[in-house]
Amino acid sequence: MPDVLIAGIGNIFFGDDGFGVEVARRLGAAPPPGARVADFGIRALHLAYELLAAPDLCIVVDCTSRGEAPGTLYVIEPDPADAAPAITDGHGLSLPLVFATVRQLGGHPPATLVVGCEPATIAPGIGLSAHVAGAIPAAIAIVHRLVRSREVPP
Repeated sequence: MPDVLIAGIGNIFFGDDGFGVEVARRLGAAPPPGARVADFGIRALHLAYELLAAPDLCIVVDCTSRGEAPGTLYVIEPDPADAAPAITDGHGLSLPLVFATVRQLGGHPPATLVVGCEPATIAPGIGLSAHVAGAIPAAIAIVHRLVRSREVPP
């Protein structure tokens, strides 16, 4: 069975940006077989070090604004070759920065998928909007499906 890292990311102090953290919290109680679940919050360096362990797949769960209705879910395959931004935001986590850090540390970014949720608000404040909170069960189902799709049949 492949090694899968499920990484919840986001900042719980900015409304719906805490989506990934909450999904990780719930998945941690009953992780999919073959998967490790961790809440990385905004700790990009911590995630980069975890990726040095070379999981077969990393599933990142995060709020992702793409202009759709709040609570809309996406599955995105980021390009690990994307360049890291020159300036980082101390209140967020940038996957290009994580991938660049993994390469600087001598590793190779693994296959990565993002399960994203369209936020209603990322203004300062604690707690998810009703639309985003309501999308959590479907996001968990998507994560389980993605992990199962990576299983090797007997």
